[in-house]
Amino acid sequence: MYRTGVANLPLHGGKAPSWLTVRMRGLAKEIANIMIEEHGTTAFLERLSDPYWFQAFGCVLAYDWHSSGVTTVVTGILKTALTPEEHGIAVCGGKGKTSKKTPSDIEEAGRKFGFSEETVHKLTYNSKMAAKVDNTAIQAGYQLYHHAFLVTSDEKWAVIQQGMSDQDNSARRYHWLSENVADFVVEPENAIVGVKQKTALNMVAKASEASRRASVDLSKEPTRKLMNLIEAANKPLNQASLQNWLPPVDDPWQQTLSRLSMPRNISWDTLSHIYEFQPRNYEELLSVRGVGPATVRGLALVAELIYGEKPSWDDPVKFSFAYGGKDGVPYPVDRKAMDESIQILKESVQQAKIGDTEKLPSLQRLRRFVPEDRTA
Repeated sequence: MYRTGVANLPLHGGKAPSWLTVRMRGLAKEIANIMIEEHGTTAFLERLSDPYWFQAFGCVLAYDWHSSGVTTVVTGILKTALTPEEHGIAVCGGKGKTSKKTPSDIEEAGRKFGFSEETVHKLTYNSKMAAKVDNTAIQAGYQLYHHAFLVTSDEKWAVIQQGMSDQDNSARRYHWLSENVADFVVEPENAIVGVKQKTALNMVAKASEASRRASVDLSKEPTRKLMNLIEAANKPLNQASLQNWLPPVDDPWQQTLSRLSMPRNISWDTLSHIYEFQPRNYEELLSVRGVGPATVRGLALVAELIYGEKPSWDDPVKFSFAYGGKDGVPYPVDRKAMDESIQILKESVQQAKIGDTEKLPSLQRLRRFVPEDRTA
């Protein structure tokens, strides 16, 4: 018998009590010490970018396995438990206002690691683009409120960030790993965890390549001309072409899909700046300061109406089930990956220099996380 389910990541308020965070910090540091010593910083970073290893890690540390707080609390604990000097990893950014400090945190980490100014600038750019992609190029109704950028002494990096949806009161987590980012605007994430929405504008899908090219071409047009094109899209003559962009009248998801309706808050000053900048590709377009969801949506809309280049409306959530489902939906259970993740954490806890009163409960929590019931 298998125990499987969807990771909904419901939004939970409040904060972890100090008595719990102290213990979580101690255990997290012990596990990190063991893993880094045996496997290296790169391997530890890879594990954190695995959504279900990360989920199991949070469970071991005594946090709800499916809560939105797993993301914010675990990365916050790691930020205080890991140090560049001892572990060769720095955790930058965090939740809410702390996420705004990511550039200065990266700069501070760069000083400790002895990075060049060019490297610090590049890492800061990588952090910015990861946030821009998940907050702007993918529009599924989730607004980012947490951004953690992890960087190692050998310039490897990972991103763990989370967005919230006011419509269904849920969260969505995004994992990035530098080793797997070949292109910032073509399916760059290592994993996206959450509930798959029926409709989402996905400008980083491979299927959106033509729409991206057309959007860049349009952005190079004089602002007045582009303004006329976007405004013309509102005319009744074009309504038959806008069904994907407008929520169906009798669709129960109408409120959720309303975010995809015609953009009415495009900044013409931003479009003027883009025109002066003349971006060479979609990444450069997306990187321009001020380019937000409305600008991306407006350009994609006109690209479809003028050039017939449709964007992808497939929500890019890649992981909803823990290691798959017993019926093969959305994919078969990867028992090897599951067992490996659990075994690594189990061995790390067993080797940790902590008392049995902390060790045994951690192992019990880990066993509860395992999807398969081996006693059946």
